[in-house]
Amino acid sequence: MATAASYGSWESPITVELLTGGGAVALGAVDASEHGIYWTESRPYERGRTALVFRPHGGEPVDVVPEGFNVRSRVHEYGGGAYWRHGDSVWCSNFADARIYRLDRPGAEPQPVTPEPPTPNAIRYADGRVTPDGRLIVCVRERHDVDGEPVNELVAFPADGSAEPRAIASGRDFYSTPRISPDGRLLAWTSWDHPLLPFEGTELFVAELAEAGSLANERRVAGSNRQSVAQPVWSPDGILYFVNDPTGWWNLYAEADGVVRALHETEAEFAPPQWIFGVSNYVFLPDGRIACIVTRSAIESLEILDPRTGLLESLDLPFTAYTSWSIAQSDGRVVTIAASETEGSAVVIIDVATGEYEVVKRELKQEIDVRHLSRPEPIAFAGDGGESYGFFYPPTNPEFQAPEGELPPLVVRVHGGPTAHDSAALDLHVQFLTSRGIALVDVNYGGSTGYGRAYRDRLRRRWGEVDVEDAAAAAKFLADSGRVDPDRILITGGSAGGYTTLLAMGVSDAFAAGISEFGVADLVSFHADTHKFESRYDEYLVGRWPEEKDLYRERSPVTHADKISRPLLLLQGLDDKVVPPSQAEAIVAELERNGVPYAYVAFEGEGHGFRGAYAMARTLENSLSFMGQLFGFEPADAIDAVEIENLEASRT
Repeated sequence: MATAASYGSWESPITVELLTGGGAVALGAVDASEHGIYWTESRPYERGRTALVFRPHGGEPVDVVPEGFNVRSRVHEYGGGAYWRHGDSVWCSNFADARIYRLDRPGAEPQPVTPEPPTPNAIRYADGRVTPDGRLIVCVRERHDVDGEPVNELVAFPADGSAEPRAIASGRDFYSTPRISPDGRLLAWTSWDHPLLPFEGTELFVAELAEAGSLANERRVAGSNRQSVAQPVWSPDGILYFVNDPTGWWNLYAEADGVVRALHETEAEFAPPQWIFGVSNYVFLPDGRIACIVTRSAIESLEILDPRTGLLESLDLPFTAYTSWSIAQSDGRVVTIAASETEGSAVVIIDVATGEYEVVKRELKQEIDVRHLSRPEPIAFAGDGGESYGFFYPPTNPEFQAPEGELPPLVVRVHGGPTAHDSAALDLHVQFLTSRGIALVDVNYGGSTGYGRAYRDRLRRRWGEVDVEDAAAAAKFLADSGRVDPDRILITGGSAGGYTTLLAMGVSDAFAAGISEFGVADLVSFHADTHKFESRYDEYLVGRWPEEKDLYRERSPVTHADKISRPLLLLQGLDDKVVPPSQAEAIVAELERNGVPYAYVAFEGEGHGFRGAYAMARTLENSLSFMGQLFGFEPADAIDAVEIENLEASRT
């Protein structure tokens, strides 16, 4: 018989240690060679280091890079595309100095192939490819050894590092996805300029690639400032494929003999927003068909597209998210990272002919009884600008039940980006709460991806309005339906989600408390302080700069911080270069001045997104303690209580 206990106080098998220790990893960036498969692992128990792993066919996984080598790129600050391969050789960006290193076998001593920069990370590389003969590398370079903005360009250099990288395409603000044709004669790439981000508008180019790495006869294939071209890929027979959204949906296109054609037009997305390098949503199979990761209403599926007929067929698989947007093929099978509603992310090999799959590596070693897992319920509610969407997770634990008449507290979680979406896949940070008796809703507010450009453009010039209103509307929808306690609703989010959290606490009365992780607080100073990649993004989200500077002030959480009257927890990395600590500290100063209950927890050595086990564990514990103190429940976990300033004074 289930034990009666208040919501929030249930004992759960989903522990802090399970999420942050014991071998838990974050998986990403798969690739496949004729001898085995590769993937990356971000390891909290190794201070968040990302390792490159190789599993030979019929063998056991081994680390490619030595202990301490961190396979990450800092280009655009968000990175991605930190390793690439040719045959059995791999080239990796080392996070410590941003140089590229070559390893010809797993465990070999990494050999630098790019020069030592004048200062660590002054010159960065990402998203490389090797010519078919293995002689030349083409990749993106970002130089910070210049006055003013960093310089982005495409460079070429010998794969053995015998000569320094040489710029072969420059003059645009940004470059991405250099891809070499199978015969080595052509190079395709995308580029764009301020104030755009790549999911607003990019252009696709092709040029002849000489043996020395120089380019000639450049021509534009597709794209504009209102069309977002992404993921150019050459087919084995030399046809250029790419994703574009002239119809308002990211669909697949091909170009041959100067003619561009759509392969299959549908209201679905064949690509995510290009926040990072190295994203791969489709791959060619030996029979000429294409395996695609397709998103419909924020739910992802693996589908097979025949480019000759345009026929698109979905595979019968349990997965609802392909969490790293990374896909490769090995002997006609698909290698990717997939998750379902009840299984976390795993490296899987899928036989597209039978639908059978092999799990190669799971993010967690320990299996969880599915009876403790809350299933996502898609919800639609009246939002700002029309119908908006989310996924609701009710409290779920077979060992406990709440006292009769009690309603659970609700966490309203706002995703970052803000150009992103939450998916319907198992997220143990969600289950950490729901298995303890706390409901949660992931809000895919207007502006989220996975629903087409029109839905995404709801946020154009309205950041701080649509997201706040949709978060409040989701909370009201669930409270009015009698599923959650209307007096115990908390809003939380990281980065852009943290911004929405901070602003909502100042302008909305829908939330009893908030938790912000590295949230933007001051749009005016953020405009000056943020990095090049996002430095003009706020013109899409808010308005023209500096002509509409007053609008930036009005939409800044710090402007409304004096109106915050309900408790707030702020979590911040002290090495964050995207949202510096000064943003959180401005809010803290106002809360302290007004005697509002708050807690501020800052982590040494953490940047934008916590990677180390200590910071990840303290974030979980502090958040649970914070909610317990405010919402009147005692967590079953043996955790240290976070100290909330001004709490007792607010109760007297």
